[in-house]
Amino acid sequence: MSRRMVETLDQIAFAKRIIRSVGRRCAAGDDFELAELASIRDELEDAITYAVHGLRAQGQSWQYIGDALGIRRQSAQERYARPPSASLAGTSEGLSPLM
Repeated sequence: MSRRMVETLDQIAFAKRIIRSVGRRCAAGDDFELAELASIRDELEDAITYAVHGLRAQGQSWQYIGDALGIRRQSAQERYARPPSASLAGTSEGLSPLM
């Protein structure tokens, strides 16, 4: 496994831990916090779309992408054919800077 892959998997694991932690904190919070937590869905969908477009640019098939996402090839193509959000193109890594 390449170092880059390990780092990416570590980042994904970290993001999952943070999201679970925020969910627990929001459970004791208010409507505003819940709405902010729900807004993560949009960011995640944008990140997945950005990743799909990157993989497609590298020559990966819709079948490969669908398999990775646990959906049919046609569903992947229909869902992710749109260009990624401009917010992800803001930095060298394609991710919005941390605030």
